[in-house]
Amino acid sequence: MPRYTETNLAMTDEQAALKESIHKFCKEVLRPASVKLDKLADPEDVIKKGSIFWETMRKAYELGYHTATILEEHGGMGFGPLEAHIFLEEMGWASADFAIAIGVSSFPFSTAANSMDDDLIKNVVKPFVEDKQAKYVGCWAITEPEHGSDSLVVGTEEFQNKNISFTTTAKLDGDQWVINGQKSSWVSNGIIATHALTFLTIDSSRGMNGGGVAIIPLNAPGVSKGRSLDKIGQRALNQGEITFDGVRIPQNYMIVQPDMYPMAMHMTLAGANAAMGAIFTGTARAAFEEALDYCKVRIQGGKPLCEHQWIQQKLFEMFRKVESARALSRAAMIYNQQTLPPAVELSIASKVHCTQIAFEVANDAVQLFGGYGLSKEYTIEKIFRDARASLVEDGCNEVLSLAGAKAVLGKY
Repeated sequence: MPRYTETNLAMTDEQAALKESIHKFCKEVLRPASVKLDKLADPEDVIKKGSIFWETMRKAYELGYHTATILEEHGGMGFGPLEAHIFLEEMGWASADFAIAIGVSSFPFSTAANSMDDDLIKNVVKPFVEDKQAKYVGCWAITEPEHGSDSLVVGTEEFQNKNISFTTTAKLDGDQWVINGQKSSWVSNGIIATHALTFLTIDSSRGMNGGGVAIIPLNAPGVSKGRSLDKIGQRALNQGEITFDGVRIPQNYMIVQPDMYPMAMHMTLAGANAAMGAIFTGTARAAFEEALDYCKVRIQGGKPLCEHQWIQQKLFEMFRKVESARALSRAAMIYNQQTLPPAVELSIASKVHCTQIAFEVANDAVQLFGGYGLSKEYTIEKIFRDARASLVEDGCNEVLSLAGAKAVLGKY
C-alpha cells in the first residue's frame, strides 16, 4: 500500500525518483541510527570515534547530501526549492536531529560560496563539497549565555540599543580579525564542528546593528570547546559551547560587516526558519504514520482502535494538521528561495506553525498509543521528545512570533 503522502505532491519523474532515493536512505540508515543513538546515556558517547553517528554522517556525505544547498557551479547538489523541501521533509520524517545536523553542517560553507570570494571558495568551499568522509562539519554560532532568541529580532528598539550587543567581539588588527568571546552550549554541531559561521559584534556603539558574520576555522589557536549538552531528545544533534580567546582569522573571513549585518540576519533567519518548517513537517508526518499504523493493529473493545469513531476523528485531525504544515512550509520555501529580499515573516510563520503542529501531532500520537506511548520500545516516544525541542530551536516560537509581527506590521 502506498504511503498517503505519495499522492498529494505534484512531482516530476525526477523529483519522484529523488524522493524515493532519499526516503530509502532515511528509512534504512538515518532512522535506525537515530534510534540507537537516542538510547545512549552519555552525549559524549554519541560522537566518540567509532560511533554509528560518524558512520551515518559519512554515508550522508557520500551521497552528497551535505551539499544540498550549495550551487552546482561550486560542486554542490544545488537543490531547487521544491527539491529542498522534499529532501528536508524526508530527513525530518526519519530523524529531526540528523536532519538539523546535516543541514547546519553546510552553513559556513554555503555562506562562503555565496560570498564569491575566490580564496574562500578554493580553501573552504571546495574541500567541503569534495568531502566524502565528514571531515568538514559546520555549525551556526549565534546564541550566547546572555543572548538567545532576542538576537534574531531585527528592527526592534532593543536590536539598536547600544548597550545590547553580542559579547563575542571582533577587532581588526592589521590584516587579521581578532575574535574573543563565548557562544553558548546551544550551538548545533558545536563540539564536532571544524568551521563556525559566527555572529558577533564589530561596532558595539550600534548595538546588534553593529554585528558581523565570520567564518572561523575551529582548529585555530585560541578556540576551546565544552562538553556536549545533555538533552531530553535529539541526541544525534550534538550541541555544545565554543570559546574564542584571541583567535585570529584572515580579513576576508569576515564576510559580513555592520552595514550589511541587518540584511544578513534577515536572510539567515528566513532560510533557517523555512528549513525548520520543512523538517518538522516531516516529524509531524512521522508521528501521524506511527499512530495510524498502531491504530490499525491494536485491538481494544473487541475491534481495532481505528474502527472507533473518536479515534477516526483524531486521526483525521492529525492528517489535516500535517497537510497544513506541508502546504505552508512548501509555500514559504518556494517563495523565499525565489524572492529577494525574502519575506521573513513567511518563514517565521512556517517554523512556528510546523514545529507546533509536530508537537501537537506527536502528543496526540502518544495519547493514542496509551501506556505504550510512554515506552522507549516505541519510536513515537522519541519523536515526541524531538518535537518538543523544536519549540525552542532556531529561536523560541514566542519570540519569533514577535519578530514576525514586527515584519507584518511594517509591511502590510
